[in-house]
Amino acid sequence: MSMTPRERVISAMKLEELDRPPVAVFTQAATLSQMDKAGAAWPDAHKSAELMAKLGTAQADQFGFECVRAPFCLTAEAERLGCKVQVEKKDAAPMIKVHPFKFDPMSGEYDDPSSLISPEEFLKGGRVAEAIKAMALMKKSHGANYALVAGNTGPFTLAGHMVSTENLVFGMMMAPEEVTRWTAAMNPVVKAYTQALADAGADAIQMSEPSASTDMLAPDMFESASGMYIRKSLATVKGAFSVLHICGDTYPILDGMISTGVTGLSIEEKVDPFKATEKVKKRAALVGNVGSVRPLLQGTPAEVKEAAINTAKAGFSVVSSGCGIATGTPNANMQALVDAVKAFKR
Repeated sequence: MSMTPRERVISAMKLEELDRPPVAVFTQAATLSQMDKAGAAWPDAHKSAELMAKLGTAQADQFGFECVRAPFCLTAEAERLGCKVQVEKKDAAPMIKVHPFKFDPMSGEYDDPSSLISPEEFLKGGRVAEAIKAMALMKKSHGANYALVAGNTGPFTLAGHMVSTENLVFGMMMAPEEVTRWTAAMNPVVKAYTQALADAGADAIQMSEPSASTDMLAPDMFESASGMYIRKSLATVKGAFSVLHICGDTYPILDGMISTGVTGLSIEEKVDPFKATEKVKKRAALVGNVGSVRPLLQGTPAEVKEAAINTAKAGFSVVSSGCGIATGTPNANMQALVDAVKAFKR
C-alpha cells in the first residue's frame, strides 16, 4: 500500500484498515544523538521556535519515523503562568523548582487562581508562543509528508505544577472543592493552547496528564480529577485529532479515558497490548506501547524489535514509545523500532 507517512498516520487515527501500522513517536522523541546531528540541542531548543522545529523533525529525518513532534517537556505552560523552571540541561528535561501558589490542605490556606493571566495573554509569550511558532515552521518544512504532533500538558497535571502535585492529591480527599477550583482555572488556558497548536498546523494534539495516573489516584477519581476537564479542553479541539497520554497502568481507567471523547489513547507498556485492544474495541485509536526504559533505553535492538512486533500484532493503531524517549536512547534501538514496524505485515 503506497502512502506517505502523513497519510498513514491520518488513516490510522481514523481507525482505517492498513497493511501495517505507522511507527511514529507521539511522546517526547529527542535524543542527544538527534540534537548533535540536527544542530539543535536542549536547553536552547526548548526556547527557540527555529531550533525546536529542527529538533522536532529529527525523528523523521534521521530514523524514518512517520511523524514529527514538538515541544519536548511539560513545563512551558507552568512557566508562563508563574512557576520558576530550570531550563539549563542538554541531557535532562526542564524541572519546576518553585510552585508559586499556596495550596495547603493541612492549614486550610489556599491562594486564589483568579489572579492568573487570561488565556489570550497566555498564548502571546514565553515558550508557549515559541511552540506555536514551531508548529507553523514544521508544517511548512514537513507537513506535506509527515503528520505533525503537538504535545501539551493536561489540566490536573498543570494545576499540580502550580500548587504542588502532592498537595493537590491530598486535596482530593481533604479539600476537593479547592482542587476543583484550581483545575477548573487551568482548563481555559489548556483549551486555548490546544486549539492554538492545532490552528498552527498540528494534525494531532497529544496531551500528557501523568498526575491522573493510577499510581497517583484511585481509578474512580479519574473522572472528577481529570476526565471532566479533558472532555472540554482536549476532546473539543477543532481540526486535529485528540490523543490523551497517561502514564502507568491505565487498564483500570481505559473506559474513563475513552469517555472523555478523545480520538486516541497513548499508553505505556504496563498495560498488556492485547488486553488493551480487547478492552478498547476500536472505540479510540491506540498509540504506544513499546517501553521507553526497557527495551528502548536499556535493551537491545532485538528486544526492541520483539516489543514492537508484539504491539503491532496486538492491533495498535500507531506503534510508538509507551512514554517519552530518554535522551540517552541508542540510535540502534530507535532504528530497530522503525525497521521492525515497517517490515511488519498484517
